[in-house]
Amino acid sequence: MTDIGTVAGLGALGFWLFITTIIAAGVWDNIRKREAKHETLRRIVESGQPLDDSLVDKLLSLTDGGKNQRQELKTAGVILLFVALGLTLMGWIMSITLSEEMFGILAGVSALLICISVGLLLTAYLIGRWKREDNAENDHWPEA
Repeated sequence: MTDIGTVAGLGALGFWLFITTIIAAGVWDNIRKREAKHETLRRIVESGQPLDDSLVDKLLSLTDGGKNQRQELKTAGVILLFVALGLTLMGWIMSITLSEEMFGILAGVSALLICISVGLLLTAYLIGRWKREDNAENDHWPEA
């Protein structure tokens, strides 16, 4: 019969390898996107076309896919809230079937995820507020 510690260790190793793979894939994807931006700009310069700021901004926003940072932060925050809820529920179920300590452990992990989620949602709110303030400042031209 297989030792339960060995199985648990292999499970933990598999989990961390999965997380590492996801992070590495994200980094690789960002590097490829950045290289594509630089390649596009290099080809424009080599062709002799003039570069102005609006063209560069337009090209860079096209390769970004027009992502909205506030929307992404809000999405991540809401997803983490539901993950925390799911972990709490899982801890409650496991405390009934396996061990009463499981609820406390998973409730602690859920509390950490809730804090991260609130931080993401607060950051999204603050970014929106800062953008509104910047736009309000730029709308008022000083009189001579």
